Amino acid sequence: MHIQPLLDYIKPLIDLTPEEEAFLESKVTYRKYLKGQYVIQQGDISKYECFVVSGCTKMFYLDAEGQEHAVMFAIENWWTGDMGSFISQTPADYNVQCLENTELILFPFDDLEKLYAKIPKLERLFRQIVERAFVASQKRIVRNFSLTAKERYMYFKTQYPEIEERIPQYLVASFLGITKEFLSKIKSQIATEN
Repeated sequence: MHIQPLLDYIKPLIDLTPEEEAFLESKVTYRKYLKGQYVIQQGDISKYECFVVSGCTKMFYLDAEGQEHAVMFAIENWWTGDMGSFISQTPADYNVQCLENTELILFPFDDLEKLYAKIPKLERLFRQIVERAFVASQKRIVRNFSLTAKERYMYFKTQYPEIEERIPQYLVASFLGITKEFLSKIKSQIATEN
């Protein structure tokens, strides 16, 4: 199995013995997805929390009018999935779709408790991951309330340059809560300032 990228991600955070690595490998699944494929769709119950080995995904909400609202992107060494659905085993509020051919390591909900029981350090690792995600989500809410659209774009561009290069501009606009036309104006304005 191709779990070395996951082990490389884990290594600075927790030490696993060779036996623990082998047990972890026995409980996770490696899967390839094609560009456009869904990892989870709104209304389904999320059975996996996913580590991105390669590729890029978008998490989005589809409203009643069919309008897509980008919530998050994930690239190599990031996590993706509808965490609320996964934790509560209730229908997903979000879709996760591959923007590129993507390779994921899937942590099955049914095996997570077994992993925690056998390797308690993993529970600490997942707690840290959830805490970071929670803090990032809270900070994004504050930025959305306190920054102008231009400031939000500049923050996105600075924080996630590798993502901006890989996704269509309409998705950047959706993530920022603006139209693609307004994003074009912002980019033109920035170009003339430089």
